[in-house]
Amino acid sequence: MDFTTVRPGQLAIIASDFDARPMSFIQEGDRLGYEPAVARAVGEILQLEPVWFDTAPEQFYPTLSSGDYDVVWFSQAITQDRRAWADFTRPYGRFDEAVLVREDSPIYAASDLAGKRLGTLAGSTPLTLTEALPDLEWVPFTGPDQTLPTLLTALGQGAIDALVGDALPLLTAEADTNTLRVAFQMPSQHPFGIGVLPGNRELLEALNHALNQLIVNGTLSKLWAQWIPYKPFPF
Repeated sequence: MDFTTVRPGQLAIIASDFDARPMSFIQEGDRLGYEPAVARAVGEILQLEPVWFDTAPEQFYPTLSSGDYDVVWFSQAITQDRRAWADFTRPYGRFDEAVLVREDSPIYAASDLAGKRLGTLAGSTPLTLTEALPDLEWVPFTGPDQTLPTLLTALGQGAIDALVGDALPLLTAEADTNTLRVAFQMPSQHPFGIGVLPGNRELLEALNHALNQLIVNGTLSKLWAQWIPYKPFPF
């Protein structure tokens, strides 16, 4: 298969080092989770070594545009806005959104969010809520404050009333504490893909070929079952 990457034999991945388990996290220097596992499986097929470069989420696509990296691969729902910056592969997962609140919160449904202060996870896109309730009050977290631990602290201290984002990290946060709960989930099933530097059609096709092969041979479903056993495999 004829394709090129910016560093021969490597796939230069723009990502983040913040804890987004089970999707991606760093433990004792190792990058673990569903996405890194899929990246390594793709790399085996394409004979590429995945190499991650941690970047602030708001800089993902400007960094990709520099031409010094191959892909953005970190919990990226495929949206029209992002398609302006990158070409996306076929999905390697479909994921829901959720709303996390304090245990004593009166929030149990989307209608309870009116007038509440909401935070959102770095790199996530609360599409379903923003489409249904466009007048929600969002509390901005930028730069180094745009991380899950910072947002969880803000939620626990009452600086925000709810945290909106991809369901998997929020379900993990709920399981790790007895003071927070997932108020509700939205079965949005947004497709997540790999954002490829525009114009590199050969690499895009190679990544799609590898993902399709992982689906056909059962590897993707095995990795999903390993990291996300409580959600049905979407393909």
